[in-house]
Amino acid sequence: MKLTHTKAVFVMVAVTMMWSIAGVVTRHLEQARSFEVTFWRSFFTVLSLLVILPFFQGREVFGRIRHGGWALWLSGLCWAVMFTAFMVALTLTSVANTLVTMALGPLLTALIARAAIGHRIAPRTWAAIAIAGVGIAYMYGVQIEAGRFAGTLVALCVPIAGGINWTITQRSHAQGQGVDLVPAVLVGAVISSLLTLPLSLPFQASGHDIGLLALLGLVQLAIPCALAVVCARVLKAPEMSLLALLEVVFGILLAWIGAGEVPRPTVLTGGALVIGALVMNELIGWRRRA
Repeated sequence: MKLTHTKAVFVMVAVTMMWSIAGVVTRHLEQARSFEVTFWRSFFTVLSLLVILPFFQGREVFGRIRHGGWALWLSGLCWAVMFTAFMVALTLTSVANTLVTMALGPLLTALIARAAIGHRIAPRTWAAIAIAGVGIAYMYGVQIEAGRFAGTLVALCVPIAGGINWTITQRSHAQGQGVDLVPAVLVGAVISSLLTLPLSLPFQASGHDIGLLALLGLVQLAIPCALAVVCARVLKAPEMSLLALLEVVFGILLAWIGAGEVPRPTVLTGGALVIGALVMNELIGWRRRA
């Protein structure tokens, strides 16, 4: 699939809209909870990718998985952590808390890459990390006082695993061993399914729940992840980062409109600092590279 720049932007916006439905759909589950929610979504992601991957990359993609090396399997493990932590976090805390915490991904990635492979952090990024840190500290501080901190800690695993995943990918590319991210997503979904299966028993999900989680596996994860990789071939990294932030906006709005989950003022204030810091960092960097 080849896209022009304009089409890639529109496709990426559609991708963020698909990503953003997880929160509102989760709020309409009847009986499925915690690890069972993760299991069914990951299971249906596996089924979906087994169809989608050959369509995008041909049947040889499965051979690349078998011979992908340590980097692909470590990347898959990171995806498994992200899949599992994200859905568990949604069952423990609000959609807004989860999405704002996930938005820390680019900044945590910069710190992890600095520590692991010596990537230089620009002064503007240090400033963005400091501002975002203030926003997160404000948001988290209120939650500690209210005893609602566990879900946010689980959500924090998502950007940490994402940063490690990116660092693994960069190191493998530097060593001449490219990691194909879409097959790594499949590996992650398989690992997530296997790890959460015993924790999900006995199953309690209704037919209604399984239908919604099948929708998430296909529409919220498998399809947009494949499309995002296609967009990344056309769009620059700052464009991808900025467009990906739309997931936070769309996700909070959908949970507000579709599930009556009104974001707390502390989340909106802390989230505004986090998102503002990210936008400032990416726009300044983009302008300097232009």
